[in-house]
Amino acid sequence: MWSGKMRPMATTAKYRPHARGWFTSSRSNNGNQCVEVRFDGDAVLIRDSKYRRNPANRPDEEPIITVTACEWTAFIDTVTGRGPATSVVTVHTADDGHTSLGHRAVTLTYTPEEWQAFLDGAIAGEFDRIILPA
Repeated sequence: MWSGKMRPMATTAKYRPHARGWFTSSRSNNGNQCVEVRFDGDAVLIRDSKYRRNPANRPDEEPIITVTACEWTAFIDTVTGRGPATSVVTVHTADDGHTSLGHRAVTLTYTPEEWQAFLDGAIAGEFDRIILPA
């Protein structure tokens, strides 16, 4: 209780420690046009599901952005507006609405719909993760 009233219940982020493999925002169309994310220990991997639609693309050459858990949190805070723009992943939205993510030598480009689905999921906490101390 607080000041004689019940405290509002804190909402919990939809952190997915149980998520194994790649996952997308619940707002995605579950097709193969998505921002895909995978938590792998202290690393977070980002890829574009469109890459695998083309049978000529080699899976071992798929462009994947890899960041640390701390860098991922900074990225999520940046794109959702929850924190300052301190992300090592560059984000650029072109005039046509396509959004490109860049990190080191890798660039991934998403359609306006793909990026909006990702943003909506990020704002809802679907991509939040706990930062473990070093």
